[in-house]
Amino acid sequence: MSKTSYVSSPSAPSAPSALSAPSAPSAPSTCPPARPVPPFPPLRVGRGGDRLRRAVRRRRRAASAGLAVLAAALAVVGGTEAQASRGAAPPEVKPPPAAVRWVSAPVRIADAATVRLLRPGDRVDVVAAERAGPPRVVAAGARVVEVPDPEKGVGDGGALVVLSVPRDTARALVGAGAVARLAVTLC
Repeated sequence: MSKTSYVSSPSAPSAPSALSAPSAPSAPSTCPPARPVPPFPPLRVGRGGDRLRRAVRRRRRAASAGLAVLAAALAVVGGTEAQASRGAAPPEVKPPPAAVRWVSAPVRIADAATVRLLRPGDRVDVVAAERAGPPRVVAAGARVVEVPDPEKGVGDGGALVVLSVPRDTARALVGAGAVARLAVTLC
């Protein structure tokens, strides 16, 4: 490709143009003199669409890879239909556990001085000490709801504390309190 410069030189006489009328007088031009066009690299139009296409391809690849991993995991674990086709028994479907009902259970603790250390919100374990066997934990992590004022005139009868426990644990506390001395340990 040859570089062609289109520069008009002011000293060269200009040839009459075929488009101009021959009878027109020559007047000074108000246009600036022509300048050379600098060399420039070729323009590439339409390159922005490639970025969008590449982004869409990447997103499709990521989605495909995710689906492939999911399919592989399902193939390894196997669904109930796959296990049934292999002759295995389908897994048992257990019903969800019933909602645990929390109740407030008043409990008489043998050592009144220990009860005075408790505050509402504390967590305690209730231990039953029976004469016949080793001590056992009746309630683990029970929340102290209230510590009533000590009763007047009660000697070595212990002190009362109100605990928030599940209903089944409350039954166990009542049963243990009837046959054993109860103690608490702070959690």
